[in-house]
Amino acid sequence: MSVCARIALAVILFSGRLSADEITDLWTWTLQPPAQAWTQPDFDDTNWKSGFGGFGTPGTPGSRIGTEWSSDAIWLRKRFQLDTVPQQPALLIHHDEDAVVYLNGQQIASFDGFLSKYEIVPLTKEAAGRLSTGEQLLAVHCRQTNGGQFIDVHLVDAASVPKLPRPRRSLIPFQTTLTTTWGEAVTAENAWTEYPRPRLVRDRWTNLNGHWDYAISAGDQRESPDEWAGKILVPFAPESQLSGVERMLDTDQALWYRRSFQAATKNGQRQLIHFEAVDYSCEVFVNGQLVGTHTGGHTPFTFDITDEIHDGENRLTVRVTDATEEYQLRGKQSLRPRGIWYTQVSGIWQTVWLEEVPSTYLKDVVISTDAATGTIRVSPISSGRHAARVQVFDDGEPVASATGIGTLTLAIPDAKLWSPSTPHLYDVVISLLDETGAAADTVRSYAGIRTIARQRGTDGHWRMTLNGQPLFHWGPLDQGWWPDGLLTPPSDEAMRFDIEWLKSAGFNMIRKHIKVEPRRYYYHCDRLGMLVWQDQVSGGPGPEWTRLFPLPNDAEWPEREHQQYMLELDRMITALESHPCIAVWVPFNEAWGQHRTMQVGDWIRQRDPSRLINIASGGNFFQSGNIVDEHRYPHPGFPFELAKGGRFHEFIKVIGEFGGHGLPVQGHLYDAGRRNWGYGDLPRNATEYRDRYVKSIRMLNELRGQGIAAGVYTQTTDVEGEINGLMTYDRRVIKIPAEELAELHRILFTTP
Repeated sequence: MSVCARIALAVILFSGRLSADEITDLWTWTLQPPAQAWTQPDFDDTNWKSGFGGFGTPGTPGSRIGTEWSSDAIWLRKRFQLDTVPQQPALLIHHDEDAVVYLNGQQIASFDGFLSKYEIVPLTKEAAGRLSTGEQLLAVHCRQTNGGQFIDVHLVDAASVPKLPRPRRSLIPFQTTLTTTWGEAVTAENAWTEYPRPRLVRDRWTNLNGHWDYAISAGDQRESPDEWAGKILVPFAPESQLSGVERMLDTDQALWYRRSFQAATKNGQRQLIHFEAVDYSCEVFVNGQLVGTHTGGHTPFTFDITDEIHDGENRLTVRVTDATEEYQLRGKQSLRPRGIWYTQVSGIWQTVWLEEVPSTYLKDVVISTDAATGTIRVSPISSGRHAARVQVFDDGEPVASATGIGTLTLAIPDAKLWSPSTPHLYDVVISLLDETGAAADTVRSYAGIRTIARQRGTDGHWRMTLNGQPLFHWGPLDQGWWPDGLLTPPSDEAMRFDIEWLKSAGFNMIRKHIKVEPRRYYYHCDRLGMLVWQDQVSGGPGPEWTRLFPLPNDAEWPEREHQQYMLELDRMITALESHPCIAVWVPFNEAWGQHRTMQVGDWIRQRDPSRLINIASGGNFFQSGNIVDEHRYPHPGFPFELAKGGRFHEFIKVIGEFGGHGLPVQGHLYDAGRRNWGYGDLPRNATEYRDRYVKSIRMLNELRGQGIAAGVYTQTTDVEGEINGLMTYDRRVIKIPAEELAELHRILFTTP
């Protein structure tokens, strides 16, 4: 350690305490080298960002992170008031490799190396002489190039050192300049106007997306706000660009929404309100009356509001709270985004809509199929035991019909089977019948006839089958994040683009990673012919991650939190089980929140025996479900040596994640100031990037010959600080053309 004028200073360990309000923790900061006069009090830093100290990466020993900093260098400025000059002025500092400190425009200290805890460094007599009462300016420059990092500096009185407060979290999300072409076209008039539930269609519906009023209050406030902060564009979360708000919801706050809608009461008709997804807990009021509550941020829910509406204008109010972390199922969201953890999403993030239905109506329809017999099974769900009529059409022509109570099975003559190469869909019309046999309610749906199963080959290895034929599952890890909409795609067209591009690139499967997409996503997969491995959204503590080694452990979860996990898992399956594209359920990823693994696997097997179960993709291996899954970066591999004692003998062997080869594309980075990363060291150029990808595909094909039945490449797009996508986060730059990828992938579908 060296100090201005090279005067040796005593280092005193942090001790003593005063009130926390003596600490000023708000800084302005930049990651770009500023002008030479940046240390001077009159320097204009209005274009710098603001954030609370300290600055660094979570997990750095002794750190208290207020703002994440992960680039090579940072410049900081902080103004504070002195009513009296401290008797023993000192710096309370925790720093990394190189730090230089300036007081009121003059350098007062410089430090080499790094610390793992806060230390007190008394000011020299010369430095202390620069202090006076009134406003002071502390400026700091810190550099760091390897490992964890942290910088935090305060001017204190060494005779009475205050206790540092808990770091405050900035509620301003990172404001990237990155946008998608679809996001640039979004308006209040065109925001997600498509019918949100293609699997169960009625004509009488009203879209409630568009501008709503919003407000943020204390979390314990129960009454609707008197004052509203402004407009928010639904269905985009307040943290997103497209919402028009760009503000994070704190864990002790409530987010309020308000809008009016027109309604007309009709005899024999009910009015339903549908929320496709609200993160995380909400209460819904119509004309001041509570109509329902919901907890769980990723699946649709409905309330009957008939008794609360009146003719003309009605008022809709929604109150939302969102803790994001702890046991809450949140996926990749984080209160402190970094690395593989992304910006939190709160509140309404999918379509809100009204629907008019008869007093007796179809609440849902479950459709399943069997390829061997060419049959479609339809189970109408209503409030009571009613007869139903089911009609099946092929290109407008009727091919089968049935009437009865309960599940109806329809045999389809010369059935055309659904597959990625031939994604044939039949139109299905379901009518709920009244006592006279007339249709009381009618909905339109569809079905793709297919069977998901497995079989053991002559080489002794299990493989997945589609309609009785072995099929290698090849797809990307797909997280469904967007720079302008976060979890919400900017538009239906944007969402469809990802699927269509992956299809053209020679993939036949998508692993939908730690997210449940809008229901239209799965409709497009059905229509285009794309298999889906569907992850459950993760959250909560996990056990030690032992991967595929013997004697795995589970995390211990309280019963209440486990039951909420199971409730949300059941809701996801209920929402998606009739989609032919869904091939595999993935309840756990790696060891994230992995608990009661055998119990969860048994439950899914009974809940939906028609699909395969990948109990913990890359996680701790229990003999549950159908699949044993290895994650390995950057190139694929599988620990066949761990199969001793026949542990894997009854399981399909897959590589559920590999690759992650990074390639930064300047001008298309979410945050050019941070250390953007991929797995392994970054390639020198696009040619080296492509060579690494080709090597991974060649290795995967060799593993296919050893019994590997599926591969999942990380990933479709860059996401925030990750630059390991096949395209950039804004979808504007394709790193390897789709037609070239399709040609490279052909080898995976040839006979091993």
